[in-house]
Amino acid sequence: MIRKAALLAVLSAALFAPTVATAPGEAAAITSRQGVNLTLATITPDYATERGTEIKVTGTVHNAGTAALPGLRVRVRYDSQRFADRAAMSAFQADQTTLTQPRQVSTQSSMVLPELGAGASQPFELTMTPAQFGLTAFGAYPLAVEVVQWDAVQLASQRTFLTYAPPTPQPPVRNRLAFVLPIIDQPHRADEGTFVDTKLSAAMTGKGRLATLARIAEAAPPSVTWVIDPAVFDDADAMAKEHTLSTKGAKQKRPADNAASQWLTSVRTSLADNPVMATPYADPDVTALAHQGLDDQTGLALELGAQKARQLVKPDVGTSTYWPAGGRLDADALDLLAVGKPNVAKVDKVLLDAANLPPQTPATTTPDAATTIDTVMGPITALTADAELSRTLEEPSGTAGSTLLSRQRFIAETAMISAEPGQIRPRSLVIAPSRRWNPSPTLVTTLLKTAGKLPWLRLTPLDSIKPGATQVPRAGLTYTAQDRKQELGAKYLARVKETAAKARLTGLVTGRPQPEFDAAVLRLSSSAWRGGQRAGRAIAKLVDDAVTARINKVSITGAGPDRPRTLAGRDGDVPISVKNSLDGPISLYIEVKSNNPELLQVAYQQPEPLPIGSGQSGTVQVPMTASPASGDATVTVQLLTTDRTPYGAPVKLIVRTTGYTGIALVIVGAALTVMLAAVVTRVLRRRSQRRTARAARARESETV
Repeated sequence: MIRKAALLAVLSAALFAPTVATAPGEAAAITSRQGVNLTLATITPDYATERGTEIKVTGTVHNAGTAALPGLRVRVRYDSQRFADRAAMSAFQADQTTLTQPRQVSTQSSMVLPELGAGASQPFELTMTPAQFGLTAFGAYPLAVEVVQWDAVQLASQRTFLTYAPPTPQPPVRNRLAFVLPIIDQPHRADEGTFVDTKLSAAMTGKGRLATLARIAEAAPPSVTWVIDPAVFDDADAMAKEHTLSTKGAKQKRPADNAASQWLTSVRTSLADNPVMATPYADPDVTALAHQGLDDQTGLALELGAQKARQLVKPDVGTSTYWPAGGRLDADALDLLAVGKPNVAKVDKVLLDAANLPPQTPATTTPDAATTIDTVMGPITALTADAELSRTLEEPSGTAGSTLLSRQRFIAETAMISAEPGQIRPRSLVIAPSRRWNPSPTLVTTLLKTAGKLPWLRLTPLDSIKPGATQVPRAGLTYTAQDRKQELGAKYLARVKETAAKARLTGLVTGRPQPEFDAAVLRLSSSAWRGGQRAGRAIAKLVDDAVTARINKVSITGAGPDRPRTLAGRDGDVPISVKNSLDGPISLYIEVKSNNPELLQVAYQQPEPLPIGSGQSGTVQVPMTASPASGDATVTVQLLTTDRTPYGAPVKLIVRTTGYTGIALVIVGAALTVMLAAVVTRVLRRRSQRRTARAARARESETV
């Protein structure tokens, strides 16, 4: 009677309780209506090869409730029919209701648990064979482990996959599989030596995301292709030296960060034997740049990315493969990349999300990852990452159960692809997680090792995957309005565009091939600021202020209302000087225009740029002609770069004109007349005096 009452209570709870659905591969521990947690720990072997192969499943049942649970059993549900296709596998994981669970219950693979007290746990072990389940063909099969009470009510269930690979006359096709793993972060600097936060150091140590990626790189097989953002390594290199930290308007000097130096050394060593590809510098939002008229930034990012990657990582880093933000781009961005920076850098291969380049008609089997796509520069290679396989790398939990479920899903998915009908030749597959992923080292390392052991897979570098002679027709690039909304905004990029234009000037006056602020402006264009433009705007202001301060180090001296220039007379030369406070020489033109042509006319053409050394001033003599009337006139002086682009703001100078030249001639003439008259009078007086003296002497002689 007591047992019947307990069963009735359980049935009532099951009837009125909601059904809990979980996404594929989320957590291995599924909490039921009765507070029962079921966790799978191991499934061995990875796949069965014979009908008599013993498959062992272990795990734990935990009573998270407040009352003891009697009458518990752990048992297996299965289907003897393999999945028909990958869509059926996805549906099996997506719909966790009892209506879609495996239909058959194993009477042999079960274990009765003793009464489970509140808060208590009980391990279990179940064994089974393919023969027991009636498995006959190569493929993936549904499997579920459940906890039931009184053999009637399901309290918890965990779905997974069982792969059966028996010997066959024709072995399964061995598909090529390329793992692409990213090391991409957000920028942490404004200008070259100024950091805006301390997040980079934290990310490179302990359980930080970049430290985790370094550990994965250390254990990854040589076939894994790494995609790096050179700006990450550039930031780390800058942090490994003395630098400045700017936070909340205050700046402080910081010593070299040893963690940054150690991280750089570790990753360089780990990537030495792996193929490495670089994003354009700072991973710019190329689609946004194309749509907002910053075309030049893409070519510049390709060029600088190649330079930094080869300098900071290794000499043979590839730069001709592009992986866009979100895995999606449109034709405008694709053309921009294909053009690149002529004769310097361009893209001839892109890695895309499968939804960005779908087949023309819905595919019933998995298409080859490689195809070709047209650009203004001709056809280039497009590779599409497999969405389901890529998701197996990114489970939210790093627990053993989560890793196990992801591994079983990975094995089953790849076996299903190999077993798809009509496959004669090996196909190419690409696995690529989200670009700023935060992975579990255990999970990723487990999947990499597992993939290397599966007989229906062959690991290969990404650059070895080429389009075949026969390709699945594609519908073209699919870029939606929602994709467009994800881009960096027009208002944000308008400011970046202004800063870029000003920054370009700093290179033109110095003649440097790589202007100082190129990298800083590219960091403002990073796709990392998608959804975080507030942080981007704060850094943009710092960069703009730094650019303005540098421009102002080249200035016209003697400007101001209290420092007029004087033009004596109707025409003459007025000196105009430029001070160079930069740490290197400059060359520029000086343009002078009269603002009052009725009072003052300027006729000045500078034939050659004026060179000015560091810390020195340069002067030009500007011919000016004044009208007869005296007064003050103004001229506008504009500094120009060597390609005659305005440099800095124009400056107004006051020129005081006078009629001094004509008056001076009259005064000088009168003075000369007076002087001449005085001289003549004096000469005549002296002559008269001499005559008088001679007459007196004559009279004296006569008297004697």
